[in-house]
Amino acid sequence: MQPLKNYTLPNVPGPVSQPAYNRSQLTEGIVHFGVGGFHRAHQAMYLDRLMNAGKALDWAICGVGVLPGDAHMKKVMDSQDCLYTLTVKHSDGIRHGMIIGSIINYLFAPENPEAVIEKMASPAIRIVSLTVTEGGYNFHHVTGEFDADNPDVVHDLQPGAIPRTTFGLITAALARRRQRGLAPFTVMSCDNIQGNGNVAREMFTAFAALKDPEMGTWVAANVPFPNSMVDRITPATTDEDRLTAVREYGVEDAWPVVCEPFAQWVLEDHFSLGRPPFEDAGVQLVADVEPYELMKLRLLNASHQGMCYFGHLAGYRYAHEAAQDPLFARFLLDYMDKEATPTLQPVPGIDRTAYKQTLIDRFSNEHVRDTLARLCAESSDRIPKWLLPVIRTNLDRGGEIHRSAAIVASWARYAEGIDEQGQPIDVVDRLKIDVMAAAARQREDRFAFIANRDLFGDLADNERFTTAYASTLDDLHNGGSRFALESLARRS
Repeated sequence: MQPLKNYTLPNVPGPVSQPAYNRSQLTEGIVHFGVGGFHRAHQAMYLDRLMNAGKALDWAICGVGVLPGDAHMKKVMDSQDCLYTLTVKHSDGIRHGMIIGSIINYLFAPENPEAVIEKMASPAIRIVSLTVTEGGYNFHHVTGEFDADNPDVVHDLQPGAIPRTTFGLITAALARRRQRGLAPFTVMSCDNIQGNGNVAREMFTAFAALKDPEMGTWVAANVPFPNSMVDRITPATTDEDRLTAVREYGVEDAWPVVCEPFAQWVLEDHFSLGRPPFEDAGVQLVADVEPYELMKLRLLNASHQGMCYFGHLAGYRYAHEAAQDPLFARFLLDYMDKEATPTLQPVPGIDRTAYKQTLIDRFSNEHVRDTLARLCAESSDRIPKWLLPVIRTNLDRGGEIHRSAAIVASWARYAEGIDEQGQPIDVVDRLKIDVMAAAARQREDRFAFIANRDLFGDLADNERFTTAYASTLDDLHNGGSRFALESLARRS
């Protein structure tokens, strides 16, 4: 077994593709915040693909960790020369392993914030990209405005403060570039939120204005924040994945990544200092990302929610188990066809009928082993953004809503914290205490869960919605998830 290092690459014994480029000749052009599994299966993979074609050699990635938990990633990346294995798992059981080399440096901001700021202030850095999750953008989930009361933000806004947050670090770097007469880098969000570039622009501009009103005006006028849509199912790394790297590739990888074959990146072509030739790696460069992102959020992401609560309650633990069940597959396709699709715009170059069937095929890939627990997590962030717009649009237009309402009801039943076999459910949510307390009251008060106006607005006042919601919640309590789905199928 070989350690995964630059010097061991020529001796790796297993069937795994390696960088075809000389990593010592790469130079950094991108700083990336949030080096998790998705970034390494997606953006870093696309850069590696370009580098293997002899392109983008001056666009290597310097990763940055900001959270305390990122200290472990720093340790792993340092020990492996920032190399890692990426295993693509096909539905027929075929695996394709590759060693990715496009990340060449990793900085841990709590350990040395000055190094992070100075790295971004360097003329070589032309893009700063983000996969920091929705919570990393620090907007209030009711007002949508920047949360200036966040304790770390309060700290960073103090005169002379050493930055702790992504906002503080990036704004400090932009200020240095401005002082030095350097053009600003592009801030490129790759997070799974609608209008991610617009959200990033609003939040970073708000922070900069609070720090220095003149700086806020300069950021708003000069820094590009392109929108993007990103897609690839990337489950959390398991010990079995680490054993696979040893068993199949003959290397010791402390943090390998596994993913499905499908990958998509739709990117607004708006950059201040150039960009890699992403289109040569399969990225779709477009003028307007919105039709693509709405399709993905309301078909793929909302369907994940349609599957995960019903599936977990029924005793399934993996996405493929639920997706391979004909009852679940029919429910998901009915939701996509009859409720989600009518709310979407035409999407250039996309056959939506084929796209929807592809989603069922992707969910059914048993080798990816995506857990339902992962899909069920952070529902209070996901449901309001992905599913409730479908409900509201269809209520306004007189469209069908009973499947969407059923998904909300399945979340409410899941939040009770006990599945249909009597096993406890570990509810993972930033509002865990609130949603579980509401769910605990709903057998006496059927609408206790949806009474939270911060999450659901005025939906509890809409009789058509509450009737559909209550019907499925009653079915879940009286007969269970399969009974509830069968009841919905009879009404289709």
